[in-house]
Amino acid sequence: MAKTLIVLLGPTGVGKTDLSIQIAQHFGTEIISCDSRQLFREMRIGTAVPEAKYLDTIPHHFIASHSVTEYYSAARFENDVMHLLDKLFAGNDVVLMTGGSMLYIDAVCKGIDDLPDVDIELRDNLLKRYANEGLDNLRGELKILDPDYYHTVDLQNPKRILHALEICLMTGKPYSSFRSNQTKNRYFNIIKIGLNRDRTELYDRINRRVDAMFEAGLEEEARTLLSYKTLNSLNTVGYRELFDHFDGLCTLDEAREKIKANSRKYARKQLTWFRRDPEVKWFHPSEDAEIISSLDYIVASGR
Repeated sequence: MAKTLIVLLGPTGVGKTDLSIQIAQHFGTEIISCDSRQLFREMRIGTAVPEAKYLDTIPHHFIASHSVTEYYSAARFENDVMHLLDKLFAGNDVVLMTGGSMLYIDAVCKGIDDLPDVDIELRDNLLKRYANEGLDNLRGELKILDPDYYHTVDLQNPKRILHALEICLMTGKPYSSFRSNQTKNRYFNIIKIGLNRDRTELYDRINRRVDAMFEAGLEEEARTLLSYKTLNSLNTVGYRELFDHFDGLCTLDEAREKIKANSRKYARKQLTWFRRDPEVKWFHPSEDAEIISSLDYIVASGR
C-alpha cells in the first residue's frame, strides 16, 4: 500500500487538535505537530500546546521538543521530519501532520531550498543589532544587498529579514540567488485537509482562547521568559505584547486585547496563504465523519 501523509491545516483556534486525535485514532497512527512555536518547551501556555489527555492518547512529535535558546528553522524542520517519516512509515501506511505554520508545512510538502549553514557568531551579532537598532536599519541593508528579495519579502517579518541578511553577509551573494522555488519529489502521497469556520465564529473562539490562556497563567509564563525576549522564538503573538506591558508600554488589559487582535490578524494571514493552495480540501471542523470518509477513500485509492 502506498504511504500517505495527511496534512490537517487551518488558522489558529479553528479546532485542529480534536479532529487530529480522531483521525490518528482512526488510522492507528502518530501525529507530527507542525507548529513552529509549540516545539519550544518553555512556551506551553501561549502556544496552546495540546492538553495532557491528548498527548497521552496519541504519540506526538515536535511538541515541547526544543528550548527557546535553540535556533530552529523551516529547513531544519524539513530535514528532521523527513528522517522521522522514514521511521514512522516503516510501521504505518498513514501518518498525520497537523498545524498552522505555513512555511513549515510547505517545507515538508514541497521542500525548501538548500542553504548554507549560518555562522552562530554572525547570527548573534544580527540579533543584537535588531535588539539595539530595530528593524529599519536592517531592512535598509537588505535593500542594498538583495533588492530583488527586498521587494518580495514581508518587510514586517523580522525573522525573514534577519535570515536573508545572514545568508547575504556570510556568502557575499544575494539571498535570492539561492532560492530555486522548485518542488521536491516525495516518495509518499500527500492529502491536505483544511479547516475553517465562519469569521464571527472563528474570532469568538480566538478571543475565548486568549482569555483561557490568561486564566491558565500566560502572564506568569511570559514573565519567566522576559530575559529571552530578544530571541526570535519569542517574537511571537502572546509574548511580545506582554513584554511591552512589562516594559511599561501598555496596561495588562491593553496587552490582552492586543493579543486577541494580533491572533485574529494572524488567522487571516494563514487563511490567505492556505487558500492559494489548490490541493487543500476545505471542511468545517464539525464535518468530522465526512472528512474521515473522504480520507478513507483517497488513502484506499492511493491517489
